[in-house]
Amino acid sequence: MSVLFEVEHRGEHLVGFGLPAEGEPLRLRRIGLAELHDAVTSGRGLGEHLAEGAEEVVAPANEVRFLPPLLPSHTGNSLISGFMSTHRSKYDRAPEPDEPFSAPRWLIKGMGSWLRVSGDPLVVPASTTTLLEEPEIAVVFVNDEHGVPHYAGHSFGNDLNDIGLHLRNPWGWTPYSKLCDTSISPFLFPTDPPETATGTTTITRDGEVFWRGPFSCGGDSLFQRIPDMLDNLLSYPALRRPHLVNYVLLGADKASFHEGSFIADGDTLTLDFTSHGVTLSNPVRYAEKV
Repeated sequence: MSVLFEVEHRGEHLVGFGLPAEGEPLRLRRIGLAELHDAVTSGRGLGEHLAEGAEEVVAPANEVRFLPPLLPSHTGNSLISGFMSTHRSKYDRAPEPDEPFSAPRWLIKGMGSWLRVSGDPLVVPASTTTLLEEPEIAVVFVNDEHGVPHYAGHSFGNDLNDIGLHLRNPWGWTPYSKLCDTSISPFLFPTDPPETATGTTTITRDGEVFWRGPFSCGGDSLFQRIPDMLDNLLSYPALRRPHLVNYVLLGADKASFHEGSFIADGDTLTLDFTSHGVTLSNPVRYAEKV
């Protein structure tokens, strides 16, 4: 099934299919957001069949703004949340084949209006102590009119957070550490979350590479099974409100901080999900003190 993405062009919501070539004009279709949501909740899915009968629009790449996947126009009807301590590297043993499910830690990141796409600044609190990038799989669910969640597909994100604050008080201050903008790729893959997703993180400072390292965030890197994690989470009534869109981050492995590096104001974080041809690149901006 083809990758789907959404853009805004001259005030109009348009949809494209496939990963566009950099700088090339985009071949788009006039498909509304409501139609996309309906395709998910009706079970029709987000394949290229949606383009049948939809008017085509060709737009120069520099005239469009990419959008977070399936983000409602009323962004308060969307929620970003994420799991913690999901990677095998954070455990001292491997899971048993028939091991009973034990839910990992989870927390709310914010509303959908906190999502950013590649190129947007990621704003963090002025009081931030030690920033950590977290390359992750992001899964997207759309609830129908009865509140039943329907899986739309997966994308990739950067769960930027203040690990320094987290380490000072892991059980009390972790939610504060997550109060940073979240970057997400606009490209939605309408398939199951991948077992293998790998790539490279690069931190650029003053035009030069400050740190670079590999990452892995696919299902084969996780301690818990993805279906168990999601089935348990989405059983809670609070996440089953009618028409809510859930963006769920599946957790990250160790990253730059764990190798003694740090992220400074003005740095650019580039997460190249090489296995899937997707790149997220965002400058970091510290907010002014209030």
